Amino acid sequence: MFNIIKTIFGNKHERDVKGYSGIVEKTNNFYNEYRELTNDQLRNKTLEFRQRIKESLVDIDADISALVGKANLEPDFIVKEEAFNEVDALKKDRNKYLEITLKEILPEAFAVVKETARRFKENEFLEVTAIDHDRNIAVKKDYVTIHGDKATWKNSWKAAGGDITWNMLHYDVQLIGGMVLHEGKIAEMATGEGKTLVATLPAYLNGLSGLGVHIITVNDYLARRDCEWVGPIFEFLQLTIDCIDKYKPHSPERIAAYRCDITYGTNNEFGFDYLRDNMVRDHDELVQGKHHYAMVDEVDSVLIDDARTPLIISGPVPQGLEEQEYVELNPKIERLFNVQRQLATEYLAEAKKLIKQGIAGPQVGEGRFGFV
Repeated sequence: MFNIIKTIFGNKHERDVKGYSGIVEKTNNFYNEYRELTNDQLRNKTLEFRQRIKESLVDIDADISALVGKANLEPDFIVKEEAFNEVDALKKDRNKYLEITLKEILPEAFAVVKETARRFKENEFLEVTAIDHDRNIAVKKDYVTIHGDKATWKNSWKAAGGDITWNMLHYDVQLIGGMVLHEGKIAEMATGEGKTLVATLPAYLNGLSGLGVHIITVNDYLARRDCEWVGPIFEFLQLTIDCIDKYKPHSPERIAAYRCDITYGTNNEFGFDYLRDNMVRDHDELVQGKHHYAMVDEVDSVLIDDARTPLIISGPVPQGLEEQEYVELNPKIERLFNVQRQLATEYLAEAKKLIKQGIAGPQVGEGRFGFV
């Protein structure tokens, strides 16, 4: 009986692949359509996608902004807290709306990445109208040159210390892999099947949100190599990309790397930066922004094997009791505690007295905690 049902309906893998096949067909239709675009029109699709995302969220962003402004002006702490709880709920709804829009854009976004990969594979140089983004990259990288109002992108650059020439193009099965990763699922791929290339698809799509994409690898060699290998593809499409492992913790360069649309790094560095952020005293000292979307390479190794060794971080303790904050703050906290205890005792005694007099609560017009 089970075999008959399986023959009719197929197994889960076959049903999933069948569901993705329709999106693959849409993606390839857009891919064929985009072959007719100029280089400028192709890369400006990024601006178009971002505008569509912005327009889809304009109403809820306005609601969040208005509620935050109202909460900041609210003098009552409890009412303020309730307002910010409502803000948190709206932000969760915003994430749902964002996901709906990204799902709508997915076939077009994947097609843009695939067409960009094809042009880099088939052309030694790609010429576009120069913008500030190109000029900034040309200062640091030798695969972009500026000639007047034109920028020329080469299809060869350095990655992991060696010269490479881009020669990869996404197959249909890799498009499916990108869809699986976008949905937050695990995609099992053997070495050599193009994991680095597959990751470009959901990385570009989620990078459009401006909320950041973290691509996590098991060692700094892979983090740097993959960042340098696929970086020009993202940069050509007007996204920013960097690798945190190139810079010292809490350095301006590492902070800037986290502000990029796509950020590569090792699981240990991402983890330690998270721990350090939980030790800062000022919001401006935070390195990582709000977490939005991440992909983990060798996920079984990172989340199972490496998880057996916890990340532990500690800070130096100043020498000398007079330098330690404990000595300075302890008496102040004790005084505060004693004052609070005395005040609570007085309130309790007053409450008991009022209850005996038959006054059991606040009268009309009194405050939330008022007694008469």
